[in-house]
Amino acid sequence: MTAPGAPVLPDTPRDAMGFRHRGERTTRLEAFVDAAFAFALSLVVIASASDIDTPEGLRNALKQVPAFAACFWLLATFWRGHVDWSERFGLDDARSRQFSLLLIFLVLIFVFPLKIVFSVFFAWISGGALPAGISFRSMDDVRLMFQMFAVAFGSMGAVLVLLNRQAWRQREALGLDAREIDSLRLVMSLWGLLPAFALLSLGLSFWDAGLRYGAPGMIFFAMHVVQNLLRARHRRRVAAALAS
Repeated sequence: MTAPGAPVLPDTPRDAMGFRHRGERTTRLEAFVDAAFAFALSLVVIASASDIDTPEGLRNALKQVPAFAACFWLLATFWRGHVDWSERFGLDDARSRQFSLLLIFLVLIFVFPLKIVFSVFFAWISGGALPAGISFRSMDDVRLMFQMFAVAFGSMGAVLVLLNRQAWRQREALGLDAREIDSLRLVMSLWGLLPAFALLSLGLSFWDAGLRYGAPGMIFFAMHVVQNLLRARHRRRVAAALAS
């Protein structure tokens, strides 16, 4: 990758967020991050297909496809976040490496709690047609499931905030222009919503009435609404700036 401060031509193509790419080649760390995410997804597949030596086992495994698809989408979102950060800023300093390794650690630790939450969600909305593959003995078990998901989701989001914050600290050395600085603020805000809503979910997990209706999990849909509003406001601001 290019070192911070390497020249970036003004006419360099920009991505959808307005960033010019400073990462010229894949580092060993980026390859390791890619492999770790692929391995995490492999663990989900293995867990879903652990008992398919009978027709009934095969049918049950196929019923896990929606949960796997949701888990795939979520992990791919975090992976894409790291890819975008790498391409936009090309950082390979010690702190950036530490944050990247921390993201890998969290993904490998929390991949199964993520899968459990999505399995339970699809079992709930399908009325049991899609089996959860796990049973709960009490509401405390349900509470623990939501709490583990909130910790996983929030901590991985926090790492993406830290990575982009590292780019913010080096914005002058990286030569970020006004448009890129504005977009970087948006990116940090978008990732920052993850730990914020995760804390809100943790709080809701102690509310027994809300717990019965899945409030600690449903609150994350509100997070997507807020993210879309922030993106829309940013697009309007960029359009106005380009038109002036």
